[in-house]
Amino acid sequence: MNSKAQKITTIGMLSAITYVIMAVGRIPVVLFLKYDPSDVIVTLGGLIWGPVTSCAVSVIVAVIEMVTVSETGIIGCIMNILQTLSFACTAAVIYKKKHTLSGAVMGLAAGCAVTVVVMLLWNYLVTPIYMGYPREAVAEMLLPVFLPFNLLKGGLNASITFLLYKPVITALRKSGCVARAAEEKKARHGGMILAAAVILATCILFILSMNGII
Repeated sequence: MNSKAQKITTIGMLSAITYVIMAVGRIPVVLFLKYDPSDVIVTLGGLIWGPVTSCAVSVIVAVIEMVTVSETGIIGCIMNILQTLSFACTAAVIYKKKHTLSGAVMGLAAGCAVTVVVMLLWNYLVTPIYMGYPREAVAEMLLPVFLPFNLLKGGLNASITFLLYKPVITALRKSGCVARAAEEKKARHGGMILAAAVILATCILFILSMNGII
């Protein structure tokens, strides 16, 4: 299989997986806000195959979502693309420039920060249009509702991506889907795995408490 065909196949595979997770994995958090882990797949694709891959998958899935299950039309589609790209592409670009453990951590942290800023701005500008809320009401929700939700989503996406990256890339290399690196530096990242697990557990407990389960 030539490189172009392999790239198209990879994007198609990631888009299919991302769409399925988006469709079946939505978890209510607060009010009309829901979390789904589909951004994790887009981000993994970006970390492994580069930011162009995550960009392509994000756009494809958002458009398919718009014409199949979404009720927010083109505005919701644009917001989905912006949200995913601000996290996945930021992480992928930084990791591509600094292909190390610290680069991955920096990329995921930067992705969280960029997503929070971008989505707070777009929630203020766009949510009143497609949700029918007065802008003043949306402004009052930015800090107590949208900010914690986007921080929570970023924390979940970053921690799950970090925990999955190593086993996924290892499996892909063993199967021949991804070339083995010429030189791989073994990094001790047990502490980072523990930190990611703690963040993930904290976010899950927060969601459960918000829904009155615990």
